[in-house]
Amino acid sequence: MFVAQTTTTELIRSLRPVVTKVRGHSPALADQLTRAATSVALNLAEGTRRSGRDQRRVYRIAAAEAQEVRAALETIHAWGYLDDDALALPRHLADRVGALTYGLIR
Repeated sequence: MFVAQTTTTELIRSLRPVVTKVRGHSPALADQLTRAATSVALNLAEGTRRSGRDQRRVYRIAAAEAQEVRAALETIHAWGYLDDDALALPRHLADRVGALTYGLIR
């Protein structure tokens, strides 16, 4: 499994407590965060079996979904659902996944 997939799995694990806490405040936001993170993982996996422009397309989708995860984390913070300490690791991993996925489409 390549680095982007491994890091995405770490990101998902770090999001589990975040999603649990956010679900009590905003089930829709928790669901959106879950779906976006899952989409990153699945599109990265799909991309490993694609080639050319088709591969770049699914990697672009993964990169966009990674950005959505990052935006969801900032939204969670802005609403005051969780503080900086609770979001530090997921933010770091979301940034790392974003950089890795961006690199895949270059």
